[in-house]
Amino acid sequence: MTYQPIENYGVIGDLHTVALVGMDGSIDFLCLPHFDSPSVFAALLDDQRGGRFQIAPVLGGARQKQLYLPDTNVLLTRFLSPEGVAEISDFMPVEPEANHYHSVVRRAKTVRGEVHFRMLCAPRFDYARAAHRVEQRDGEVLFVSQGPDGTALRLRSSVPVRVVGGDVVAEFTLRAGETAAFVLEQAYPGEASPSAAPDYVSRTFKETVNFWRRWLGRSTYNGRWREMVHRSALLLKLLTSQTYGSIVAAPTFGLPEEIGGVRNWDYRYTWIRDASFTLYALIRLGYTEEAAAFMKWIEARCGELEPDGSLQVMYGIDGRHDLSEALLPHLEGYSKSAPVRIGNNAYQQLQLDIYGELMDSVYLYNKYGDPISHDLWRDLVRLIDWVCTNWRQPDEGIWETRGGRHEFLYSRVMCWVAVDRGIRLAQKRSFPAPLEWWLKVRDEIYRDIFEGFWDAQRQAFVQYRGGRTLDAASLLMPLVKFISPTDPRWLSTLRAIEAELVEDSLVYRYRLDHGFSDGLHGGEGTFSMCSFWYVECLSRAGDLEKARFYFEKMLGYANHLGLYAEELGPRGEHLGNFPQAFTHLALISAAYDLNRRLSAAGQRA
Repeated sequence: MTYQPIENYGVIGDLHTVALVGMDGSIDFLCLPHFDSPSVFAALLDDQRGGRFQIAPVLGGARQKQLYLPDTNVLLTRFLSPEGVAEISDFMPVEPEANHYHSVVRRAKTVRGEVHFRMLCAPRFDYARAAHRVEQRDGEVLFVSQGPDGTALRLRSSVPVRVVGGDVVAEFTLRAGETAAFVLEQAYPGEASPSAAPDYVSRTFKETVNFWRRWLGRSTYNGRWREMVHRSALLLKLLTSQTYGSIVAAPTFGLPEEIGGVRNWDYRYTWIRDASFTLYALIRLGYTEEAAAFMKWIEARCGELEPDGSLQVMYGIDGRHDLSEALLPHLEGYSKSAPVRIGNNAYQQLQLDIYGELMDSVYLYNKYGDPISHDLWRDLVRLIDWVCTNWRQPDEGIWETRGGRHEFLYSRVMCWVAVDRGIRLAQKRSFPAPLEWWLKVRDEIYRDIFEGFWDAQRQAFVQYRGGRTLDAASLLMPLVKFISPTDPRWLSTLRAIEAELVEDSLVYRYRLDHGFSDGLHGGEGTFSMCSFWYVECLSRAGDLEKARFYFEKMLGYANHLGLYAEELGPRGEHLGNFPQAFTHLALISAAYDLNRRLSAAGQRA
């Protein structure tokens, strides 16, 4: 079995879920009706058992190209050969919230010549664990899961189809200018289907294009690398829940950080850690409505603090707390990278950095959005009090290690951020707070970091107390304003990170062969978000030429559509869940800072 490279996919979505479309015209991943629902197509994780929805021309030696219609998330997959030119257009209509239909619209077209096409729709419900029955009717086919959820899908086709062993297939020929349309949607018993309208495909195509262009038209970013920044913005919007305002870390699960390895996680959830980066990116681009919606979600989580005032690391997009991990042993995994996991047990970990990221997001929103409420402040006081009592604890840290707890530098820095932002908010808004205690604790944390994590021999801040290894998370120290980007101790730390963790523009989060164990077997690639953090550190330190050089080199590692997975492998291949929000958030932040400083330095765009 051969798997397409992860970077060979584009994504389409409707603000409830996302589908991955390969350059071969196959939808190899889709969960319905939500990001974290069970999959109906998962050939990406098992080429034989996962299920797919493929439309492809029969053209010898065809070259494949993929592109988005400009300023949209409408995807075109093009096939070019001496025999003809064919095109598949894919999109998911963005419906009003009250409409619970979720549909994928696919249109095949011959541009030149006469082209023969094949179509296969082979859903595999409930992560390919449930059988299904097929009912063929006039102009449509129903797939009905026999699993516990009873999910039903309706396939409409403008060409004749036939049922073969539970799948639906079609073969058809189109001359130049002719099209064939397919609509796959959720079906509800006794309810009329919107896609029954004769103009549904053409109308929703226009509406979807207009929706994305109107949305992108609200962007206030006019700086350098605008096209890449806007593609990142469009991707972040795709990963946003229209219902809840939360953003998933990635729309996929189980994609490996190392081919054949065990580091295969489920990222279809919302991490508190991403909050401040998300709010910063949205606000910087002018998307205050999205920032407000995400802030409302964050406020709801703060209203659900544990009795002691602590917070969970991550939540479901709807705010649910239980994200228990399970294995799918019947799926072989992408390129035989098993196990395939759903759920994520990291939600039970202690990760102290989340409090800093949460407080930073609240501080940013209060500054650039709307003033926060009394009720939220009351919850935040409980949260900061908890940090003031527990900041010395060892934890699993930002990288969610499974090799035992440490006193991680980054966790300690973000505890400082949590208390610091609480103090700033209280003073700015004249909120009641135990400021004397908070000031004392903030200063204690500050001194503890310089005394307990500074390695005088290495002239660098180390990853954790008592260790000698370095960590790319330290790159966030100047970005969260714990230390000046030109402080001598920081510049020497940056040089040490460059020597140990940086290869050209590529940055490892830490080195597994340098004495640190994260409790897992195997290795991993470089983390693209760390590369963009590195660029921003260079920019803030004033090394603008080097920052620009590495930033533009990193842009070259995006896939053909401007999208990034979590990591890059030894041959520059994409690894880990795809596309990853954090990488695109870091890209936006680095672009914004670097563009501003280049302009201030008088360099022409």
